[in-house]
Amino acid sequence: MGSRSKINLAYIAGFLDGDGSLMLQIKKRSDNKRGIRFMATICFYQDSRHDEPLYWIRKELNIGYVSKRKDGITELRINGFERIEEILKNLIPYIKFKKIQAKALYDCCKILQKPMNALKESDFRKLVDLILTIQKENYVSKKKKDKEELLKLLDLTP
Repeated sequence: MGSRSKINLAYIAGFLDGDGSLMLQIKKRSDNKRGIRFMATICFYQDSRHDEPLYWIRKELNIGYVSKRKDGITELRINGFERIEEILKNLIPYIKFKKIQAKALYDCCKILQKPMNALKESDFRKLVDLILTIQKENYVSKKKKDKEELLKLLDLTP
């Protein structure tokens, strides 16, 4: 991320607290043994009429892509375990309201930087607990998977 001022990091953290989300998704995938892949995302949202801050954040972090949705909202999405870990490491000291989710996603990204075939059962179980922590702290508009469903999805049931 380079040398950013603490003020800019604090601003970005505040924006994330108010108009952002932290996600770890499990996607189906047919090209690996488990049949899944993980996707970590930091997303910032803004009314498209006032989307200048998203372009500034993208420039400051030097990553992500901005897209305009049909509902008048513009998003800045950032993916990638290494970059999200680095970004969160710098933002966590300034995050106030989403600190639990940020720390959980940070821990997920540390685990998921290993190759999928190098992950142990204990890593997957830790990921399930961290996903549930993120879900519990996030506002959800639809029902998310519970622990049993996640364990089954990751083939961790007896």
